[in-house]
Amino acid sequence: MTDLDETDRRILELLAADGRRPYSDIADDVGLSAPAVSDRVAALEASGVIDRFTVDIDRSQLREGAHVLVDLSVPPGNVDEVRESVGAADAVEHVFVTASGDVTCSARLPIEDVRAWVGDVVGTDAITDFDVTLLESADWRPSVGGAEFALACDECGNTVTSEGETARIGGSRYHFCCSSCQARFEERYERLDADA
Repeated sequence: MTDLDETDRRILELLAADGRRPYSDIADDVGLSAPAVSDRVAALEASGVIDRFTVDIDRSQLREGAHVLVDLSVPPGNVDEVRESVGAADAVEHVFVTASGDVTCSARLPIEDVRAWVGDVVGTDAITDFDVTLLESADWRPSVGGAEFALACDECGNTVTSEGETARIGGSRYHFCCSSCQARFEERYERLDADA
């Protein structure tokens, strides 16, 4: 596995700002040709750094209501259930789980119906309390600047460094922190494949 250089990081920054930016525009910015940028993006996809290209919809343009931040106090056993319920709700733009285990979301809701919305989406038994903050404005700008990219070993979950291994097994690409993890993974894969 190779480390990302400054050109890779700049390409990621430009794509994070606009995933539909033409490779020719990126090439002008980073001093490469458009085919060279295309090759780098393909390599970033193949290595797992880029998972997919998505659309970030500004839901405020699609529905009425006030933009609010809803903080849900959640008992430890309910965090995943509440996060999934909130994340599936149509009005929700972003969902976060805090270090203390609370679930926070930004949503566009009719302000007079927030209590009813929380009851419908989450249920009052799944949370201990909630707070609502009315937002004047919101802006979502994902950034890769200063971020360290690290892949997780597909066998043990440890960070894959430049000394790690990458292998194509069964048509998929996998990353490993060391050759022994790769060997264990391949051995288990072959056993499961033989049993199938």
